[in-house]
Amino acid sequence: MTDAGDTPAIRTGPARILARMVRAWRRSLQFRVVATTLVLGMLVLGLVGTYLYQQIGAGLVEDRRTLATAEALQLTKKVKVAFDRTDQAQDQQTLALFAQDIVQDVAGTERSRYVVLQRLLGNTATVVIPSVVSGEVGEGVIPEGLRRAVAEDAKNQQQQIVPVKLTGTADAVPSLIVGQQVTLPLAGGYGIYYVYPMERERDSLVVVGRTFLYGGLVLLLLIGAVAYVVTRLVVAPVRRAAEVAQRLASGTLTERMESRGEDDLASLATSFNAMAVSLERQIGQLENLSRVQQRFVSDVSHELRTPLTTIRMAVDLIYDAREGFEPAMSRSAELLRGELDRFEALLADLLEISRFDAGAAVLDVESTDMRRTVTKVVDATARLAEGKGSRVTVLDPGHPCEAAFDPRRVERVLRNLVVNAIEHGEGRPIEIKVERNESAVAVAVRDYGVGLRPGEAGLVFNRFWRADPARARTTGGTGLGLAIALEDARLHRGWLQAWGAPDEGSCFRLTLPRSVDRPIDSSPLPLNPRHPQVSAPVLVAQNGRGPTAAASEARPDTPGIPRTDGLP
Repeated sequence: MTDAGDTPAIRTGPARILARMVRAWRRSLQFRVVATTLVLGMLVLGLVGTYLYQQIGAGLVEDRRTLATAEALQLTKKVKVAFDRTDQAQDQQTLALFAQDIVQDVAGTERSRYVVLQRLLGNTATVVIPSVVSGEVGEGVIPEGLRRAVAEDAKNQQQQIVPVKLTGTADAVPSLIVGQQVTLPLAGGYGIYYVYPMERERDSLVVVGRTFLYGGLVLLLLIGAVAYVVTRLVVAPVRRAAEVAQRLASGTLTERMESRGEDDLASLATSFNAMAVSLERQIGQLENLSRVQQRFVSDVSHELRTPLTTIRMAVDLIYDAREGFEPAMSRSAELLRGELDRFEALLADLLEISRFDAGAAVLDVESTDMRRTVTKVVDATARLAEGKGSRVTVLDPGHPCEAAFDPRRVERVLRNLVVNAIEHGEGRPIEIKVERNESAVAVAVRDYGVGLRPGEAGLVFNRFWRADPARARTTGGTGLGLAIALEDARLHRGWLQAWGAPDEGSCFRLTLPRSVDRPIDSSPLPLNPRHPQVSAPVLVAQNGRGPTAAASEARPDTPGIPRTDGLP
């Protein structure tokens, strides 16, 4: 009995082999060339072999037909002469015995032919001679169509190839039957039929077919071996070029291909090496230029700190004495201090960007509950939100959302997202949701302001990019906040993504791995608010004033803003 548990293995075995072949077909040029050569060779050999087999078979049959018809014609003449000259036709019995002798004489002792003497269809003679058969065939082997053709044509031979079951053979043997009319004394018209078994021709065709099959298989293997050797000569340098290209792409710019000879492959190796040398030189120039630029930005930023400190002291003195100035001078002092604050922020951001560009940024990781960091950010931006008329709502999942991250950098990222939401939120509610799953913790900041046009979600993280250049930065932004936030997220091996639609607002989602040694499988929060996750959140903070009692109180109820059951 077959174990039922073996069935899946039997079913999946061919599928697994097929999958491996498909994979090899997609990945290996050599496999494709060899397989294609074998398939085409098999088709060509099959067509040629079939054609030759048919031609050989037709030739053997035609030769047999020519010899048989000539021999049958001579034997029929002999039979006619014997019946015309016989003196043994006094009665039916004597004529029957003579007919048997004639048939046996014509058939001979060899098994190359058999003879059947049979009354013609339509013979009306009163004397009837029973059918005479020689050897191992019976009178029933003569087809009705052949008997009718012989009866209708008294002068010419008729022939047909039919399978004949001989005594002592398991299968019917294709045989050529040649028939012609003869006239017997007293008995009238009879047909004499010569049966020529074509066993030798059949055996010859079997030998020829077997030879073609075995020879074709050997030739096919030789063709496959030749194709393998030839394609290996071509594919091996290509594979070496691919390996060298991969090492070049990984940063090993000194890798080169081995070049031997003067053929096309040697030309390929020479051109490839020249390209690698050019790339190494250009990349080296770009690296030097990048280092010079980074050093320049860093040096300028540091050098600006000293005069900036002096300017700060002078501006503070002017700002503190502004009440004694004229209104225009007082307003100028206020503007001067605001622009100085912005300049200091820009300088700090430039220093931070230069650290990222130089690869000098490091993480100070500790296990922290993301909800605590979000609460600190909301408290820090509460006054700005009140000034803009926006209500910031944090929706808590009701369970800890701990992860290993740098609290200072993540707080800076969230502060950037919340400040941008407040600035572009048009005074409408802002929702912040925190959630976690097995691999990641996420924070989503959702506003219902101007939103983003199609294609802008991928541009908002570019340095100094602005959706509307004519729009004033009322909160003193530098244009580098989201770029720094993206670098902070990448430093954590996390994601920072944006979604937005005109007049529907925008959603920014920060996703961080819960541990430094495990990558993110998926984010626990959706990015697109058109596909929200339904939940029943508990509010923990509202503009920094502490928790509220019910989730429904914090959902946006401003006209034109959709109500949701949770942060999208």
